[in-house]
Amino acid sequence: MSFWSMHQNIKIRIITSFFTRTVYTMIFPFMAIYFSTTLGSSLAGTLLLINVCASIIVGLYGGYIADQLGRKKIMLVGQAMQFTGVVSMGICISPYVNSPWLTFCFMLVHSLGTGLMSPAIEAMLIDVSTPENRKMMYAINYWCINLSMAIGALLGGLLYEQYRTQLFITLSIVSALTFIMLALCIEEVYVAEKKVQQKNILKNIASSYKVVIKDRAYICFCLAFLCTLGLEFQVTNYIGIRLEQEFQTLQFTLWNGTTFDLTGIRMLSWISAENTLLIVLFSVLAVKIVKGFKEENVLFVGVFIFTLGFAIVGSSNNVWILLLAVFLYTIGEMMYAPVRQSILAAHVPENARSSYMAIGGLIFHGAGIMGALGVLLGSIIPSFGMSIVYFVIGVVGMLLFMKGVQLYKQKDANTENMVKSI
Repeated sequence: MSFWSMHQNIKIRIITSFFTRTVYTMIFPFMAIYFSTTLGSSLAGTLLLINVCASIIVGLYGGYIADQLGRKKIMLVGQAMQFTGVVSMGICISPYVNSPWLTFCFMLVHSLGTGLMSPAIEAMLIDVSTPENRKMMYAINYWCINLSMAIGALLGGLLYEQYRTQLFITLSIVSALTFIMLALCIEEVYVAEKKVQQKNILKNIASSYKVVIKDRAYICFCLAFLCTLGLEFQVTNYIGIRLEQEFQTLQFTLWNGTTFDLTGIRMLSWISAENTLLIVLFSVLAVKIVKGFKEENVLFVGVFIFTLGFAIVGSSNNVWILLLAVFLYTIGEMMYAPVRQSILAAHVPENARSSYMAIGGLIFHGAGIMGALGVLLGSIIPSFGMSIVYFVIGVVGMLLFMKGVQLYKQKDANTENMVKSI
């Protein structure tokens, strides 16, 4: 199935997300530097932590409310908050105002909007997709995410310092167009069940997430994904630091006689570039190649190859071995990522999809914590020890995926038996 034959909601979401993320990546990775320069490193770190925590809390509320009111309403409210935040940030960070405190306040508004709408968006994609096209949908979305971030990072490094205001104007325009597209073109396909609600909304939210937490198969998948995503977060944390400290600079003589020094920092850039390039070129093709194999086999093999690659990157300082290891973990990533999302989507209850997606969204924050812990642990044990740690984490993730698949099969069998007995 091609992208253009998919549901209109999917096409609009992936296209608008591509342009939004491209411009977003030109700006927001540099905001930490802006706050650090204007307010000091310690205060900047505190403010960014507040920003993340607020987004987590609102995300949990967004997951609950999207199951009660529908996806589109929450997406529109969240997008309106994003637009308000971006426009106001552009004004406050401009030379005419230049207020870091106001800039932070409106960045918080933007983050709250993102947190509010994210579970609704993920649930909407499941609502309008089918088991037959989900793997392809997630593969295309995965491809667009990586391509947009690569373009954004490249252009952001070139344009941010001199054209910061213009970038905010561009993001404001993209955000406004996205709101219009959501309002006019997105179809609400989810009809919320009418329930007798308790007056205490906190009890309602707690009751909603209690159901998710009791779903052992889903929690196994979440913990497994935490293991694999936690390894990915090591690249910009421990692995980057290790390469900067341990990698012996190599000097290459180019065809025109000039020399090129491959330092540890440049090696890190090569790793990131190789990973992104492989995903952009081959992620959709990879889904087509493994289409004929059993989903769980593709998932397990993909995670193992992914783990093996990261275990090598954790300690090797040989440029060719590193490039081969990156090739391995990228192939594994392209194999397991769409399958993981497809299996989850097939088993998330329709009336609680946003709540499930909100819990799943916490994994990214947990992986960020694992990235920071990797730096701490790496300061205590040698790089070979970190490779062993990475391998153990990856194997634990694979075992958790196996357990999750087993539990889902049991659940499917029980459901089938109940249907037959009726």
